[in-house]
Amino acid sequence: MKKFISILGSTGSIGTQALKVIQRLGYTVSALSAFRNIDLLEKQVRAFRPALVSVYDETAARELRERLKRFKDVTVLSGKEGNLAVATEPTADMVLTSMVGMIGLEPTIAAIRAGKDIALANKETLVCAGQLIMDLARKKGVNIYPVDSEHSAIFQCLQGKRNNTVKKIWLTASGGPFRGFTRDQLRHVTKEQALHHPNWSMGAKITIDSATMMNKGLEIIEARWLFDVPQKDINVAVHPESIVHSMVQFEDNAILAQLGVPSMEIPIQYALTYPDRVETEDALLLDPFEKSLHFERADDTTFPLMSVCRKALDMSGLMPAVANGANEAAVELFLNDVIDFYQINEAVESSFAAFSANKQTYTIKDVIEADQTARFHVYAKYL
Repeated sequence: MKKFISILGSTGSIGTQALKVIQRLGYTVSALSAFRNIDLLEKQVRAFRPALVSVYDETAARELRERLKRFKDVTVLSGKEGNLAVATEPTADMVLTSMVGMIGLEPTIAAIRAGKDIALANKETLVCAGQLIMDLARKKGVNIYPVDSEHSAIFQCLQGKRNNTVKKIWLTASGGPFRGFTRDQLRHVTKEQALHHPNWSMGAKITIDSATMMNKGLEIIEARWLFDVPQKDINVAVHPESIVHSMVQFEDNAILAQLGVPSMEIPIQYALTYPDRVETEDALLLDPFEKSLHFERADDTTFPLMSVCRKALDMSGLMPAVANGANEAAVELFLNDVIDFYQINEAVESSFAAFSANKQTYTIKDVIEADQTARFHVYAKYL
């Protein structure tokens, strides 16, 4: 059956790869959103002719309207309302949520409420509001298909689970650009070094999260909600080759792993075509003779943000949103040369002591307020 897809964050790394997959599959693009990259968004509109596009930045949206004025069948919106419209565009069967950060939370909720299946690449949605999101998806009968390579790997390994018990989940991590560094070495790394990932081509924020290992901490939280596994049963193994994308260990101690080249196209495609598998191009073929596979213990002393995320998950309630909000603010300051690399750790760790309004029963409004409080704490600390 031909599918109609809306993409939140079409000009980012996941969004651009998703459009390549969609073109290969012959699916239809219903709507697209971007932050402000209208040069690329204009090319996407001309290639895929969605009925609706949104640009978060109003000034950029006005310019795009002018550029597309000859396309009478394309509506250009802006701001939060534009993102919500893309998320709920009536013809879409599925919404790919690939926006980076908390900004993706409300559009994802809107899409679920509208009954759209979700291809989830915005990890902050489950990190900050996992219980609410999963409860809402069940209530609305909506499927959530993971796009992150690690969670897609787990999802694929679980397809043969039947009634068998999962003993452990093993998230793999490349180790980022600073694998093997000491704490002292990390205090002197540069932004350019942090943005140079050895295996993956990603946006700046996610690349920095990989360098601090915060990305893996966020994935622990996300995995807890996606797969209903307690965090004590979610382990991390550093795997420098990024070939084994994650593993599942069953009660008989058998471990199933999903392997593939370090490309997001395969997990994106599987989320869009599930339960079917569709042929891909030869460039995505893994040659098993090409590399040896190595695994190391994750160093959560040198990279403490994984432990911080585990602590947030143990405290539950709003604390994962606090950790995520503080991290987003700290990474922003680092990318703008306000703080150094290791201060990202300090900013996130200190946010817990600054937040005293944790709730075990909470609303989306509470999540947003916790996020804003954490950001304010970081900005006040360093600006």
